[in-house]
Amino acid sequence: MRTSPLVFFLAAAVGAAEPPLQLHQLVEDALAHNPEILAAQKRLEEARQRPAQRSALPDPTVSFGWNGNGNPLPGAGLGTQPTANIGVMASQEFPWPGKLRLRGDIARREAETEAEEYRAVELNVVSRLKQAYHRLHHAYQMQGVLERNRDLLRNLLSVTEARYSVGKAPQQDVFKAQTQLSVIETRVIQMERERHARAAEINTLLDRRPDSPLGQPPDEKADTIGFTLEDLEAKAGEAAPELRRDRKMLERAETALNLAHKDYYPDATLNAGYYNMGAMPPMYMFRADVKVPIYYRRKQRAAETEQAEGIAEARRTYEAASQALLYRIKDDYLTAQTASKLMEIYDKTILPQARFAVDSSLASYENGTTDFLNVLNNYMAVFDAEMNYHEQMQEFHLALARLEELTGVELMH
Repeated sequence: MRTSPLVFFLAAAVGAAEPPLQLHQLVEDALAHNPEILAAQKRLEEARQRPAQRSALPDPTVSFGWNGNGNPLPGAGLGTQPTANIGVMASQEFPWPGKLRLRGDIARREAETEAEEYRAVELNVVSRLKQAYHRLHHAYQMQGVLERNRDLLRNLLSVTEARYSVGKAPQQDVFKAQTQLSVIETRVIQMERERHARAAEINTLLDRRPDSPLGQPPDEKADTIGFTLEDLEAKAGEAAPELRRDRKMLERAETALNLAHKDYYPDATLNAGYYNMGAMPPMYMFRADVKVPIYYRRKQRAAETEQAEGIAEARRTYEAASQALLYRIKDDYLTAQTASKLMEIYDKTILPQARFAVDSSLASYENGTTDFLNVLNNYMAVFDAEMNYHEQMQEFHLALARLEELTGVELMH
């Protein structure tokens, strides 16, 4: 079926009316709908239910029964035999004072660790979202650069063909221009693929279909970093979920060692019973069962040694994570700082000079006072400078997104 021109016009109007893609709105949607974040939230809610369970007393036990004389039926010999009775007994285990509190503390440390894991998942998803957003923005910007330079090269090709038609330019100049046009066309196709891939990545992080429509990110400028390296390192020590999680694991290991010490002391079970003796006076029973730690050397000391090794492991894990985090923060900070400086050089020095060289050489080429290779080289210098400028802008934003995940500090909106 043939589609009318009106349909194409309306489709174009709808596409043009697509609102700009706002990063802050994407972040809000990801925090509300991303499956990884929601799953981490549920794990946190589960972990928060454990302290109350582990710090509670064990359930009591109630026993019902009888003792019969002459036959096993209930009440046999009741009232005539002193060993015949029907009764009930209740038992309650009481751990040594402090054990339940320590078990609850361990569960609370585990819940706090899970809270840091939840925060780490949030930061990871938001960082990936921001990186995908800036890659999408980069793809749109690069498409614009490619299309502008394609138009300039077409103009150059037109001039070259005109000069060739009157014998003032060799045919190889035409071929060179056509080759560069083909190279740009391949880059346009690559950027188109990148744009669709990054849009699909964003939709996936928002729990949408990969082919859901997305608007175009608005134009933006790269700001300077608002923090020094020392500021970021200090803030990471306070807010980085990775370090906070490892600190909680160290606290948990220390609490577990205290519990291992407490496990040397015996638990007790109190028992109380009432027995109906029929015509004879009722019988009452009370008994205390106490565990005897005769296997202390084999069990408790091994448990204490295990927990002490766990503390050493947790401490070393924290130290290793801290050093690795400082390295990654410095690496990404230097990446962002370098990209910012290079953008300034490209924007204020290289690009203006290269554009002036193109205009000057193109005018000279039209007048026949310079050759095609000089014009083409100047043109390619502008093209490369624009591409490199946008590459550095992308590197700047990607580094900031990674720094946000590492430090837990918001550096861009």
